[in-house]
Amino acid sequence: MSSESKEQHDLSPRDSTEGDDSSPSGIHLEVQRESSTDFKQFETNDQCRPYHRILIECQEKSDTNFKEFVIKKLQKNCQCSPAKAKNTILGFLPVLQWLPKYNLKKNILGDVMSGLIVGILLVPQSIAYSLLAGQEPVYGLYTSFFASIIYFLLGTSRHISVGIFGVLCLMIGETVDRELQKAGYDNARSAPSLGMVSNGSMLLNHTSGRICDKSCYAIMVGSTVTFMAGVYQVAMGLFQVGFVSVYLSDALLSGFVTGASFTILTSQAKYLLGLNLPRSNGVGSLITTWIHVFRNIHKTNICDLITSLLCLLVLLPTKELNEHFKSKLKAPIPIELVVVVAATLASHFGKLHENYNSSIAGHIPTGFMPPKVPEWNLIPSVAVDAIAISIIGFAITVSLSEMFAKKHGYTVRANQEMYAIGFCNIIPSFFHCFTTSAALAKTLVKESTGCQTQLSGVVTALVLLLVLLVIAPLFYSLQKSVLAVITIVNLRGALRKFRDLPKMWNISRMDTVIWFVTMLSSALLSTEIGLLVGVCFSLFCVILRTQKPKSSLLGLVEESEVFESVSAYKNLQTKPGIKIFRFVAPLYYINKECFKSALYKQTVNPILIKVAWKKAAKRKIKEEGVTLGGIQDEMSVQLSHDPLELHTIVIDCSAIQFLDTAGIHTLKEVRRDYEAIGIQVLLAQCNPSVRDSLTKGEYCKKEEENLLFYSVYEAMAFAEVSKNQKGICVPNGLSVSSD
Repeated sequence: MSSESKEQHDLSPRDSTEGDDSSPSGIHLEVQRESSTDFKQFETNDQCRPYHRILIECQEKSDTNFKEFVIKKLQKNCQCSPAKAKNTILGFLPVLQWLPKYNLKKNILGDVMSGLIVGILLVPQSIAYSLLAGQEPVYGLYTSFFASIIYFLLGTSRHISVGIFGVLCLMIGETVDRELQKAGYDNARSAPSLGMVSNGSMLLNHTSGRICDKSCYAIMVGSTVTFMAGVYQVAMGLFQVGFVSVYLSDALLSGFVTGASFTILTSQAKYLLGLNLPRSNGVGSLITTWIHVFRNIHKTNICDLITSLLCLLVLLPTKELNEHFKSKLKAPIPIELVVVVAATLASHFGKLHENYNSSIAGHIPTGFMPPKVPEWNLIPSVAVDAIAISIIGFAITVSLSEMFAKKHGYTVRANQEMYAIGFCNIIPSFFHCFTTSAALAKTLVKESTGCQTQLSGVVTALVLLLVLLVIAPLFYSLQKSVLAVITIVNLRGALRKFRDLPKMWNISRMDTVIWFVTMLSSALLSTEIGLLVGVCFSLFCVILRTQKPKSSLLGLVEESEVFESVSAYKNLQTKPGIKIFRFVAPLYYINKECFKSALYKQTVNPILIKVAWKKAAKRKIKEEGVTLGGIQDEMSVQLSHDPLELHTIVIDCSAIQFLDTAGIHTLKEVRRDYEAIGIQVLLAQCNPSVRDSLTKGEYCKKEEENLLFYSVYEAMAFAEVSKNQKGICVPNGLSVSSD
């Protein structure tokens, strides 16, 4: 090897004095950073090694037809017995399983403490996120209350906090604003829909005979979207299509949430400055909103701006202190509630609305409104929006529940989680609520304050119930700028993802690119389009990885049956005349040409060799004056008397997960091309799926089953045996003399 070549991985047996005491014959690995060509080769022996073929008997498959299979499934699923009915009920209502076994002494203190703290945090956040969803503050309180109760009954995770989530509120708000404009609330020249007549900011619904103002119509749209999202989630659970969430990778979800956070920040900017601006929707809404903000910045309400700055100066440092000392604090400082109470008192006694025209939350009614069915006429308009909302909601809920279950050593049922989050949307949609899901920030608070079971959700609901029945009207004078600051401060976690990018880049550049593409498309286009772009780009990256996968030639680790890449390790042994090729990807229509080109490049190209032989034969014909009819004979003579040094190619199929028809055809073509120049092709370490595909694709005949081997070492031993015979025996009967 040249002196310029870099250090390689050494893959050779250790000396017994250097090896581990428990494993003196362990293998020592040393990385090869540049490929080398001077590999140590096997010593050639005239006597071939003993060769023993591995024989494995396949399991006999039951010969049942489709009709019998369907009948058996129906009989199994449709049978009813007391035990099965009990299991079904207990499975659907997990609370009936764990609540009777509840350990009061062990768990009650942690559950009450965590429930109280999360409830206190949820009060200001529920009011703040209502603005983001385009709703009145009371509807955010309703949403958090009902979600906590229903998840207590149906959920299997002991730690996650289900309630309002900023990204879903943003998506709901965009849909609500679009439907409000279509109904004519924000544009007097637009014709109202749904049989309603516009009258300024009020619409008269002829079907119900009552007045429906902008707030009423907004929650009507929000609850209808929520109902449809819940229906989708329950349907996913019924048909067990939770696999959809696997297409939402961690990088994609992180990029999506960060991109949506920029949109949330942008949507709250007008409240920080006290500007009365229309909400921008559609593609490029982020840029459009900032253009509107800067065009109207001279109209900034100084009172709202000062309030926003003061709240930021209080909230940000305290949040950082909470995070920095979370291991020492028994409970985080409820700074949001403190800020809300202080700001409300200052606004009320300072008469900021009357004196400075500061925008305030307004009247928040006590009690509950009568239930109302969703507006069925709106379903065609919002059904598509609900798809993205439902997928994001259940993906975040399932991923968080599984993460915390793994951390604390218990299991959750992903299918039941989909039912739980689905009914957390369906049932509250009749009570003037909007879409919910698990939220990471509140879940972390819940876990860190001693939560033990789902009972903490009931305590949280009681806190919210107290606010709804008694305290809510006291927030009348609360400025909207304070709520906007609370929303923005809670985006810190998503925006901090930028700090993780260098580490992500070092681990996986592809994931980093997916993160950037999803983040930028979610921020600059729209949340729904951004999610779709992210999913499509992720799938494209998966295809790209299999389109041009890694491939290498293998060598044998001395005194073992282990084969590794000769481009990655040094001191590997290779056998003259035998090349072992590994392809690290499924072999299918997308990468079949890549497989052939890599194989031909790293071994020999049979097409070029045949062309060279034909040219040599034609020259010989011209030189010796052989007639045209003797060309075929001359080629046969050439093939017989000038064999190649390479006589066998072993394809290691251990990394080939599956084959399609194009892959099988490619293997057939490769085998045919190589056999035409006297090289036999052997397949080794095929998994059962690949073997089954080869059998169905008639890759080899019954008498040619020796082409498939259970190990690379076995295939190499077979190649040595066939080489040391009179000629190289190729399965189709072609024999090339070794003389």
